Order: sequence, then C-alpha cells, then structure tokens
Amino acid sequence: MRYLLTAILMAGASSMAITSNVANAQSNLDKMRSVQTTGTSFEDKLVPQTGPKADQIRKNLENIKLPAGFKISLYAIVPDARHIAVAPQGTVVWVGTRKVDIYTLADRDRDRVAEDVEAFAAPLDYAVPNGVCISKDGFLYSVEANRVLVYPAAEFFWENPDVAVDVVVPQGELIPPEEESYNHGARVCRIGPDNKLYISLGQPYNVPPKEKRELYAKWGIGGIIRMNRDGSGREVYASGIRNSVGMDFNPANGDLWFTDNQVDGMGDDIPPGEINRSTGPGQNFGFPWYGGGKVRTNEYKDEEIPADVVDPQVETAPHAADLGMTFYTGTQFPEKYRGGIFSAQHGSWNRTTPVGARVMFTKLDADGNAAGTEVFAEGWLNANGEYSGRPVDIAQLADGSILVSDDFAGAVYRISYGD
Repeated sequence: MRYLLTAILMAGASSMAITSNVANAQSNLDKMRSVQTTGTSFEDKLVPQTGPKADQIRKNLENIKLPAGFKISLYAIVPDARHIAVAPQGTVVWVGTRKVDIYTLADRDRDRVAEDVEAFAAPLDYAVPNGVCISKDGFLYSVEANRVLVYPAAEFFWENPDVAVDVVVPQGELIPPEEESYNHGARVCRIGPDNKLYISLGQPYNVPPKEKRELYAKWGIGGIIRMNRDGSGREVYASGIRNSVGMDFNPANGDLWFTDNQVDGMGDDIPPGEINRSTGPGQNFGFPWYGGGKVRTNEYKDEEIPADVVDPQVETAPHAADLGMTFYTGTQFPEKYRGGIFSAQHGSWNRTTPVGARVMFTKLDADGNAAGTEVFAEGWLNANGEYSGRPVDIAQLADGSILVSDDFAGAVYRISYGD
C-alpha cells in the first residue's frame, strides 16, 4: 500500500508539473505577444563550434564528391538541423528541428563560418518546429506540427531570449487535434509571390483509409494550403500529395515546385519519389491513387483515377526521401546551375540497399519544365551502407553559395564555387 500511495503521489506531482509547464509556456507566449519580458536569463544557450565533433565532421566532408571547382565546408554545428531560412539582410540564419528548438546561426565576421549558434526565442515551447521561412520584409514564420507563429523584425530581435512574436494559427487549429501524429508532422512553409503563406500538410498514414478522405480534403491534409500572412483566408491550394517536406517558387514565373515522398512497403524499386510543379490553385497530384509516379497503390488500385491528375516533373530514385529544395538565383555558380533546382535526398530508411543522402540538381528548360536531374553532391553514404550525414534542406546565401542542413550529423554545410 505504501508503494501504491507513493506512486499515486508521484503521478500527481508529475501531472501538476506538466500542467505548470504548459501554463508557463502559454504565459511566456502571452507576455512576448504583449512586448513584455519573461524574465528569462540573457545567458546564451550556445552550441559549441569547436572540438572533436567539429573535427570529425570536417574529416567526413573529405569524402564528399562535387563537380570540379566546387568545395564543401562546415558552416555550423546545429543539433538536429532541418529546414533553413536566411535573413533578407544577411544578419542571421534560422534552422528548424523536428524536436523542440529553433536555432540562429550568425557569421559576424563574414568568413563564411557561423561563430554563434544558439536557441531562438528560448522562453517558448515548440512541438516539431521543422518549418521556418521568412518574407522579404523580414517577418519570420515557424510552422510546427499544429501551430504557426510569426516574429516581426526577427533579424533585429534574435539575440534577445524575448522576441516580438504573434500567433498566426493557434495551437490545435492547423489540423484537427485528433489527427496529430508522430508520423509526417514536419511542416515546411514559403511566402509566395502573392505575399501569402504556403504550408505543406503531410497526412499521417502510409496510405490513408478511405473514411478519412472527406476530412482530409476539407483541411488540406495530404496537400498544400495557403492563407494570408495574418492567418485569414485559408484555402486548400493543392491536393493529392502524400508528404511534401520541401517547396519553393520559381522566380522566373511564380510556379510552386515541391518534393513528395512515395509510399513505403511496395518493394525496393517502386514507387519513385517526385518533384512536382504547380501552375495554379486546385491541382491534384495523384495520391493516394498513385503511390509515386504512375505506380498504383494496392489500397486504391480498383478506384477510378481523377481525370485532372498532374504528373510529376521528375521521378526520383525510389525511397531516396526527397526533402528540401530551392531555386538557385545566385551568380557565384556556373551558368549551368542558374535558374535550376537544388534538392536534398535524406536517404532511405527501409530499403535493402540504401540510396540517397545526396544533393541533386534539376535543370529547367525555356518553358519552365524539368530538363534533367543529376547528382550534385554525394558521399554521405558509404559502400557499407553507413550514413555519415543525411541532407535535409538547401538555402542560398547572399554571396551565391548554398547551405545544406544535415539532421544526422547535426550540422549545416556551405558549398561554394571558386573561392
């Protein structure tokens, strides 16, 4: 009885602690929304940038193969590094994670290495803040599993633990709370040429049950939604997408391109991954009738395919896990790469022989269609099937070099040409 009573008391104390933590987190958010201090210490939550880990990552980068004239270097140690947003004025880089932190990376002396890496908006509690994106006028957005926040003038408040923040989509209103899942909950976002906020909403299943179709269509789960930057005017922009974890707009014509991850459990060599092109709202990209490319899913093989399905622009290696992508708008790289797409393949998790863990490049033709995809950087996957890194996202710095995040090694790399 004594042990039972102790267990009950401990459980009660744990419950009260959780309730207290949730209340404190909400209190901090409310204070920061009102431009009040939370009393959080100014003591930096800095991530060490030197030592054996950094040395080993640099050694591992010696195995990366790149086209002639390119080189790769360690830009920063960033735990669980996922999607990247670069400040318009170049003061700082933000990196999201699939855990509970967003990090800022600062290269103060412009030696193309970040000296300071620390937690951003430390008083706030996050739940899978994978997606970060920033507008041209300096508003940073963070998209969690089921919430969206915005940070006005983020470039100028990032060093303070208390930052200007507001709620775009309250907790529990991005998707129905009962649809929250540990699977496919890493969101990505972009600000479109229409100045609206675009967010991908991966559906949580390998292939969703048919009884979920109406609900998911209403919310845009298994698609991409867009809204005004204040959260109003929400609409479903694209559907028929299993789980997109990378998108960008073609600056040449405003088309939205995005990666999509294919169905698992159909074999090593099917179905292919995808890079897609959306030319306007309302388009359907074929899932769950197709599991990737033109491969039918077993669950929907007897159903008629909608007539308006848009085919992928690129079919990629099956199970390579295509994630983040960006259009290259710089001039540092040779002409061949200008206007094309750099994308990250995270690498397979359940294929007999692993594939991926590399950066790809897709060229576009004069009509804005894909005109060939090739490997740009590889070597994070060795002949024994071991990963030394798993690329997640690509972003461009003002000098025309690109950053590559890696959540396995916990790092961000810089790829440059001719310097």
